[in-house]
Amino acid sequence: MPDKASADHSRKIFLIATEESGDRLGSSLMKALRRRLGDTVRFEGVGGQSMAREGLVSLFPIEDLSIMGFAAVVKQLPMILRRIRETADAVIAAAPDMLVIIDSPDFTHRVARRVRARRRGLPIVDYVSPSVWAWRPGRARAMRSYVDHVLALLPFEPEAYRRLEGPPCTYVGHPLLEQVGVLRPDAEERRRRDAVAPTLLVLPGSRRSEIRHHLSVFGETIEVLRQSAPEIDVILPTMPHLVDEITIAVANWPRRPRILVGDDDKRAAFRAARAALAKSGTVTLELALAGVPMVAAYKGGRVEAWIAQRVVRVSSVILANLVIGENVIPEFLQENCTARNLAPALREVLTDSPMRQLQLEAFAKLDTIMSTGQRSPSERAADIVLEVIRESRGRKR
Repeated sequence: MPDKASADHSRKIFLIATEESGDRLGSSLMKALRRRLGDTVRFEGVGGQSMAREGLVSLFPIEDLSIMGFAAVVKQLPMILRRIRETADAVIAAAPDMLVIIDSPDFTHRVARRVRARRRGLPIVDYVSPSVWAWRPGRARAMRSYVDHVLALLPFEPEAYRRLEGPPCTYVGHPLLEQVGVLRPDAEERRRRDAVAPTLLVLPGSRRSEIRHHLSVFGETIEVLRQSAPEIDVILPTMPHLVDEITIAVANWPRRPRILVGDDDKRAAFRAARAALAKSGTVTLELALAGVPMVAAYKGGRVEAWIAQRVVRVSSVILANLVIGENVIPEFLQENCTARNLAPALREVLTDSPMRQLQLEAFAKLDTIMSTGQRSPSERAADIVLEVIRESRGRKR
């Protein structure tokens, strides 16, 4: 039912999401807002297929901004800057009640700053905090000049914004919380985790550069591991557009993994897996919520590594460790990302070792740590968007 208290005036909300993950967040937020406001809410902006299914006609295809690598970004810089200008102009022309920028801070924050300079009274909400707690902490305070509220996916982020003197920040919950039911095993799948031939997930990343950096060393690791555990069933979930690249990359593995495609097969694999070898990233939190012990790794280019070593300010780069507040997942980064290091650690999480038990006990705390009460993340996000709009209108009266 639409929210009668909020539906007495029509609302126009401009949303900007330029990556697939942000597109999904934007879609869920649109659904939640429409449940409150019914047909009185209208959406304009930039988004992908999920937001299009909710009725958004994107200003341009978000694939235009799917650019990886420093050289590629430099080559496409004129187009990127043009899209920033076009998007800011479109926001001003639309005269919305609210601008919601979703992740992709290198693009969305530049748009937000331009909009704030031209229309100071327009409220701006940032859905997904930049990693101010990990690097470039000065961004938090700078955001106060063009962001009215930050919607955080991680429970420790509001305190980071208070400490760094950033804009108001509220934890609304991670979208993975809405998938817990399909990530965790039933009784039969739990027995599969303890099978004689245990399932090991290999998760090298979702970008082509990550696959190039990780699959070779991951393959070496699996071969070393199989010398002492030949019965393991290795599964590599991926996405349709990466199947050909993955297939070529594992062709020279002595024993190829089973490649699964699509979300349903991936979730089934998570429910059956006994352990995982994962590239550092959001997938570590996904595995932790599914109760899958893991070893995390990351190997990037030399320039990227040099920068990270000098600017990253956290005790772990593993998202699950940061949320738990304890470094329970071993991480092997850059020159330490070798088969010699990874294979023994994987052997521990595959067996009933103290390391495995420590991880399982820590993962059991996540429901409490990440709880959003009885409301979903998208509903909590919609609450704050509408509250910020009401506060903005109150100040104008």
